[in-house]
Amino acid sequence: MNAITRRAALATAAMGAFTFGFRIPAPGEAAAQSAATPEVNAWVVVKPDDTVIIRIARSEMGQGTLTGLAQMVAEELECDWSKVTTEYPTPGQNLARGRVWGNMSTGGSRGIRESNELVRKGGATARIMLVQAAAQGWGVPVGECSAANSVITHGPSGRSASFGSVALAAGRLTPPAAADVPLKAPSAWKLIGRPLARLDTAPKINGSLIYGMDLKLPGMLNAAIQACPVFGGKVAAVDSAAAERMPGVKRVLRVGDNAVAVVADTWWRAKTALEKVNITWNLGEHANASSAAFAEVMRAGLDAPQAAVGNRNGDAAAAIAAAPRKVEAIYGYPHQNHACMEVMNATAIWTAERCEVWTPTQNGEAAHAATAEAAGLPPARCEVHKLHLGGGFGRRGAVHDWVRQVVDIAKQMPGTPVKLLWTREEDMVQGRYHPVTMAKLTAGLDAQGNITGLHMRISGQSILAGLFPQNIRDGRDPVVFQGLNNAGGEADIGYGFPNLLIDHAMRNPHVPPGFWRGVNLNQNAFYLECFMDELAHAAGKDPLEYRRALMANYPKHRAVLDAVAAKVGWGSPAAPIGGQAVHRGLCVTHGFGSYVAACAEVSVSDAGELKIHRIVAATDCGFAVNPQQIAAQVEGSFVYGLTAALYGECTVKDGRIEQTNFDSYPMMKMDTMPKVETIINASGGFWGGVGEPTIAVAAPAVLNAIFAATGKRIRQLPLRDADLRRA
Repeated sequence: MNAITRRAALATAAMGAFTFGFRIPAPGEAAAQSAATPEVNAWVVVKPDDTVIIRIARSEMGQGTLTGLAQMVAEELECDWSKVTTEYPTPGQNLARGRVWGNMSTGGSRGIRESNELVRKGGATARIMLVQAAAQGWGVPVGECSAANSVITHGPSGRSASFGSVALAAGRLTPPAAADVPLKAPSAWKLIGRPLARLDTAPKINGSLIYGMDLKLPGMLNAAIQACPVFGGKVAAVDSAAAERMPGVKRVLRVGDNAVAVVADTWWRAKTALEKVNITWNLGEHANASSAAFAEVMRAGLDAPQAAVGNRNGDAAAAIAAAPRKVEAIYGYPHQNHACMEVMNATAIWTAERCEVWTPTQNGEAAHAATAEAAGLPPARCEVHKLHLGGGFGRRGAVHDWVRQVVDIAKQMPGTPVKLLWTREEDMVQGRYHPVTMAKLTAGLDAQGNITGLHMRISGQSILAGLFPQNIRDGRDPVVFQGLNNAGGEADIGYGFPNLLIDHAMRNPHVPPGFWRGVNLNQNAFYLECFMDELAHAAGKDPLEYRRALMANYPKHRAVLDAVAAKVGWGSPAAPIGGQAVHRGLCVTHGFGSYVAACAEVSVSDAGELKIHRIVAATDCGFAVNPQQIAAQVEGSFVYGLTAALYGECTVKDGRIEQTNFDSYPMMKMDTMPKVETIINASGGFWGGVGEPTIAVAAPAVLNAIFAATGKRIRQLPLRDADLRRA
């Protein structure tokens, strides 16, 4: 097989090999390739030259999961890390082998925290089999042999054998039962906990890594698509005569009941021809929907008598009513798009006997299920080849609308590979958006400013109602309450309120929701942590000490909060920068199994110009697999979280999303990005996520610092339209 050189020889990409071991199999090749591979077990292949291929079931989208999971397998395998490479097993293979690789979904910061034991067991099992094969070859007891750095050694005689020399024999052995495979104690780890370099950096730098947008197959055609701009609308009529006469155009197709696609020899010709197709839309019942109208629906929900309870102790209403002082505030969080740099895309080939898809996906099994359903074929006769993602953030996880589209197109052109590539505009207006919500927070304070009762009413959209309505119980979406739950879960509230009520009035617009990186923790931390800051100032108390006084039973929350406060020197004023006073804001939360806190340092000019100078963040994810990747994830989380806080808003007018590209949906730029300092406060004993929880502390840390600087409370995101001139 020839090596892939990105963009220089993409015509042969389907036959190439990545420098770090990933391959893009040609149509029909995956099953034959798998059968010919002399694996030790499902997780490990060792070649005669001692190259170790570790199979990674989760998806790599820039977050470093590929390297972290490989570290964990290699730790137990006792292999030479310098010889490690990786590959994706396919969801079809996973299905055929009884889901030996487990859950392939990569979302909710679960890549490592949910599969750590499974992958370590895979590495340990392979090591046991390799050692057993060597011992049998020497005719010695297994207990006299050990493995280290890809070499098996017989202690008494000093004989040794490389992994590669016994791998074939090891693969013929019966693996031990998982219950009989011990794992190393953390104190014995040699690779886990080290800041090892990522395995996928070089291919990204030298251009050899193939993304879905790059992929070409022999004889492939290209498709551009447009769906009804109003969700729920349909195609009424199509006049494609002008488009069909354009150069390179092969077909103009209806896709489902709500979209039209043009298939051509090049994507640009397909896109250009699509612009000439005259589509008449039946816009449906939501043609007049608007963000302003739905805001009134949510606002009414803030005082509605019916709401699903997420967390309750004591009698918050009575405590607030009896308090000598009451503080109330209303906050709001908008729809936001995932805005992946790589737009939605997939390549498919369909015949009456088989359907194969190549696509960047966060969930290979979900993509496989979507393929089979759209293809009208049994899952065993379908396959999905996962490619690296140019961004996921949740958009490529639960919903695979673009996969269904490409299969529908390929099904209308049997035997011909077709690549579907969305435009940026299509990607922006056909998203699955961060849910829109409001929250009213009401607290009662005693004469000393202590909280006697707190009521937090959330009104707005439910992700589960839009994606998995079967998981709604008695009108309650448990995901709504991320970061606000009772102690003992993966997203707990960190304060001991004497009386508490948190409830949700579900109000769902026609705009479809999705799991957006950080999910509901983002707005919940914004609501609670900004309100906690309000209460501290209302009580005339220091925001740090006010929080700490409520954290006696939440030591891990308090530990990360104390860590950032100590790092910034809370209690001592920040030094001015450029003649501008610098002010600080704090916040803390718990989500995806990890404890996170942040302190932002900002200045605001007399003209209201905001400058975020520095953010210090602490993360306790339990065990830290790769500290360098954790630091990178934290920094990236602030890029994403600050982008959302400063600019992120999708609005609806005439039933459709108004923001269609980055001119109206801007991103954080390097010249506005603050310095980020990461504290890894790993306390051990549990596995927490890293890729999402820190996003939630970006907005409240900055907003609380803005209040310290200006005396103004910003309760509606994004910040870009706020007047920050001093009150």
